[in-house]
Amino acid sequence: MEHPVSKQKKAFLRKLYLAYLIDNERHNLLSLCKATGMPRRTLQDAISAFVDLGIECHFIQDGERHNAGYYHIHTWGPISSSWVRTHLDDLLAQLND
Repeated sequence: MEHPVSKQKKAFLRKLYLAYLIDNERHNLLSLCKATGMPRRTLQDAISAFVDLGIECHFIQDGERHNAGYYHIHTWGPISSSWVRTHLDDLLAQLND
């Protein structure tokens, strides 16, 4: 019998998934909303909580409008980005439980 994924674990996996997306393609909040189906506020909260995991993420201004630009992962800190890439399917399966 499988155990349901806890809210805390889902929040952790969500951050890993978002960091993976940001690290592999230029994304802003709109494109992340489209890619994940997550609400804007959830995305903003998760991205701002990257620091709790040691992930450094910055918004790169690219244009004159305030929100024109994209997120960039400066460093994954203690998290292995290659582990996330290797286990992405399992990670997504747990998020969708």
